[in-house]
Amino acid sequence: MIVFAASLQVHAHHSDAGYDRDTLVTFEGVISRYIYRNPHIMIYVETPDSQGEIVEWEIETGSTPIMSRSGWSASMLGPGDIVTIRAHPERDGTNSAILNTLETTDGNVWSQIEVDEEPTAVADSIEGVWKGIGATTGAFRRLLNQHPLTSAGATARENFSYFEDSPIPDCIPPQAPDAVIGSIVYLNEIEVMDDRVIIRSEFFDTVRTVFMDGRDHPENGERTNQGHSVGHWEDDVLVIDTVLFSDHPDANGRGVPAGASKHLVERLYLSEDRRRLIVDVLLEDPEYLAEPFSASKQLMYTPHLEMVTYGCDPVLSREIGFDTVTDYSEFPRD
Repeated sequence: MIVFAASLQVHAHHSDAGYDRDTLVTFEGVISRYIYRNPHIMIYVETPDSQGEIVEWEIETGSTPIMSRSGWSASMLGPGDIVTIRAHPERDGTNSAILNTLETTDGNVWSQIEVDEEPTAVADSIEGVWKGIGATTGAFRRLLNQHPLTSAGATARENFSYFEDSPIPDCIPPQAPDAVIGSIVYLNEIEVMDDRVIIRSEFFDTVRTVFMDGRDHPENGERTNQGHSVGHWEDDVLVIDTVLFSDHPDANGRGVPAGASKHLVERLYLSEDRRRLIVDVLLEDPEYLAEPFSASKQLMYTPHLEMVTYGCDPVLSREIGFDTVTDYSEFPRD
């Protein structure tokens, strides 16, 4: 039996605009399929409807990096398992929902965990694995989304549709400074070498190379998704200067494109207690931003966490829903 109830719980999710966050459906059912892949793990559950007919619900939850750190695995569920689902349904009335909690018959309750940890590890430098602190990354994005726009920027935002215009289905990641440094759910790793600094993000396996050998930006250089970055040290502060960003429809706040003159300066340094990485951002894009944008965000040092490969095939992405699908329903169980 499916029970609908009001809900006060709200979570952020990059593609959940179609779900009714004010309503929860609760039901017990039997898993028919469990697909562990990116961008979202999918659980298909059969349960009787109000007329006693068996219907299948499609339950969406987070990506594999997020869910693996929430305790999930490819073999934890399988066809025939009895589960109790609490989820937010689609607004269009279809049997689709985004997961709140899943309870198994052994009494364990599973969900997507996105809370900030308390930073405890102490870093020797900016090198290592870092995880965004939600209180700062959320404020950063709100400020960017509220930043004054030019008429071209305002028009672009007004006409932007995430589902029609986002390049995410083509496996094109967000540009810096949005999600590449500071995501609360995807890890970042910084590697410092003599002639370059490498910044990796779990999200779309994004890699940024910062050249530290004294070179300048190339004249008439190729424009790329993450741009061309050069850097230098000011004592213990890494200063990164990036230009030559390619066009992107959703790069400078929600629905605001990146222009040919986009210019980003980032300053990365440790907090006084050396448990957090502070990233000061100065962003200019005169075609779309009415004035320069400046703000900061912070990441916590998380050496106990391991980076997870995201994996994205653009051909399969468009054909079957973003990324390469791997169905682990036949794998051995934990």
